[in-house]
Amino acid sequence: MTASRTYDERFVHFIVLFNVDEDYFECHEVMEELWLEEGRNVLYQGLLQAAVGLHHFRNDNFSGAVKLFNQAENKLVHYPDEMMGLDLKQIRADIAASLKPLLEWQERDAAAGHASPPPFAPFRLVVLDDELRQLTKALAEIPLENRLHGED
Repeated sequence: MTASRTYDERFVHFIVLFNVDEDYFECHEVMEELWLEEGRNVLYQGLLQAAVGLHHFRNDNFSGAVKLFNQAENKLVHYPDEMMGLDLKQIRADIAASLKPLLEWQERDAAAGHASPPPFAPFRLVVLDDELRQLTKALAEIPLENRLHGED
């Protein structure tokens, strides 16, 4: 029998924003609040930096994407493969897979200015925990505009 976990609503919202809405800027807003409240938890910071890396990548800030992906890798490497209901091994692999073509492009083509940067390719946070999966599914059914800034 597995013990039931309780996940912070902001953590659940972060996952929905990341996986469903692909709103990486709002991911940052939601997770930063939780990160600060939880004493600057390094796991949360690494997840936050992965989201910001994707935000920069999508917005053609390639040096920003490289910087944030590197920072996320450096934080997440210290955690086990599964934690907080997430597949951290897969997240690390996805960050590395996003980072590799960006680094290759920067080294080879960006300075010469003759090749296009790699195309943006989002990845998902793989949810392993059934409770977390149910919570994210339920939250994802609420329209984005009703989830964001609900307290305002």
